[in-house]
Amino acid sequence: MTDGSTRRRGPVRRVAAAAVRAAAALILFSFALCGALGPAAPAAAHDETTSAYAEVARDGGRIRAELELEYDLLMKSAWAYADAYEATDRDEQVRQLAAYADSVDDYVAERFVVEADGARCVAESVGAGGIRDRGDRPFAVVMYAYDCGGGEAGTLAVSSALFPDGEGFVHSTRTMLGWDLDGAAGSAVLTAAEPTVELADTAPRIGEFFVLGAEHLLFGLDHVLFIVALLLGARSLRGLVLTATTFTVAHSVTFLLAALGIVGVPAEIVEPIIALSIAVAAVAAIWRGEVPDRWRMPVVFAFGLLHGLGFASALGVDEAWSWGLLWSLLAFNVGIEAAQLAIIAVAFPLLVLLRRTAAGRPATVVAGFAVAAVGMFWFAERVIAGVMGAGGPLA
Repeated sequence: MTDGSTRRRGPVRRVAAAAVRAAAALILFSFALCGALGPAAPAAAHDETTSAYAEVARDGGRIRAELELEYDLLMKSAWAYADAYEATDRDEQVRQLAAYADSVDDYVAERFVVEADGARCVAESVGAGGIRDRGDRPFAVVMYAYDCGGGEAGTLAVSSALFPDGEGFVHSTRTMLGWDLDGAAGSAVLTAAEPTVELADTAPRIGEFFVLGAEHLLFGLDHVLFIVALLLGARSLRGLVLTATTFTVAHSVTFLLAALGIVGVPAEIVEPIIALSIAVAAVAAIWRGEVPDRWRMPVVFAFGLLHGLGFASALGVDEAWSWGLLWSLLAFNVGIEAAQLAIIAVAFPLLVLLRRTAAGRPATVVAGFAVAAVGMFWFAERVIAGVMGAGGPLA
């Protein structure tokens, strides 16, 4: 005769076995897909866009600029040979940067311009600062001094046309510009639509950072899929609001701390876990039983902390504290939230209508497994890319 505890263990074991089989299938499918497509090579890992970073300073009568430009893109744009832009070894990248110094300087001086009182200043290279990592990508550091013909103390303006769409390598390049003119600091985002800014305007350009934050979430497919996974798992509007608020609070905390340089985690760790968070959230969404808040909220909060690190790496701010920087960061974060709320406002009513039909549950399951498979694929791809970038399994 079978007692009650044995009867209760039977369904539990079946559910556990089904979960293991589903997880195994997802992992095998994702690794097979990753193997079929191949790991992302450094030169192909742009998501078709990039950001350049520039700091302009005036100390007395001297004007200097330090730029950080994605290494392989810079080498391609400077018409270097393939062995230069395909180099992955750090010492080799530094050597190639020095070998193509004249071509790099010609390219940068033509497309990154400083003007004083409307007259173009003459750029002179003061050397390369080597290679720095931003996220999982190497950036070349190049530095210039500007001769403005005695007008250095006048009104300065900066224009950037680095890595334009017409080159065909990337699109929608943004130049993240910061400046310090004898202690008066400011920041701006230069784009193809608005490529120029006068540095006399030290007020933070809040609208630009708001748009930048909204664009980052909307065009960052991993963050969008995480929101989709949360939507699929929502049982009520109240539960969705609670989950979204938890995610918001968590990523806001680490976003601000990481962007200010207070905390930092290597992208090789953050990016794979962000991908894994998508798969976990999607599996939780199609789980037949209601996941208790005591488990769901801490997990969402933990994943939100990691997504905040991802948002901060996209902005690429690592300067010291200032009120102007704080307002820029807050505007970026508000832009993220506005985009997130827009997705929820559009998608949740449609999801409610779908669940009232016979196809509601099957469609949710299919969508959940699709999102989970994509998350596992990205997890495998990013782990492989991280291992290869570190020199392989034996490094």
